[in-house]
Amino acid sequence: QVQLVESGGGLVQPGGSLRLSCEASGFTLDYYAIGWFRQAPGKGREGVSCISSSDASIYYTDSVKGRFPISRDNAKNTVYLQMNSLTPADTAVYYCATLVGCSGYGPYVGAYAYWGPGTQVTVSS
Repeated sequence: QVQLVESGGGLVQPGGSLRLSCEASGFTLDYYAIGWFRQAPGKGREGVSCISSSDASIYYTDSVKGRFPISRDNAKNTVYLQMNSLTPADTAVYYCATLVGCSGYGPYVGAYAYWGPGTQVTVSS
């Protein structure tokens, strides 16, 4: 079965860190650009970061630049989003998805993207 599954979310205090994982099964992540997205209550889905299949292109939305490095471990078929210096504004459900591309301008989601079910991140004291 082809699927993506996110993990690593939870409740964290402001200033804390979490590492999200996006693990693929049923297919090899090596050949895909992967994106991280988030959706906060009452807001639309936002592209947070993406990484191209060759790691040559990486994108971050302005609000997470310098805080959320993205990486991939092809041996583990997993892409990571390390989330540092978290603030309440980062509270959202975080999703990963396969992309048709990733450039410095952002992620490109195709019609046949695989999406994970999401993981909740709550930043609160």
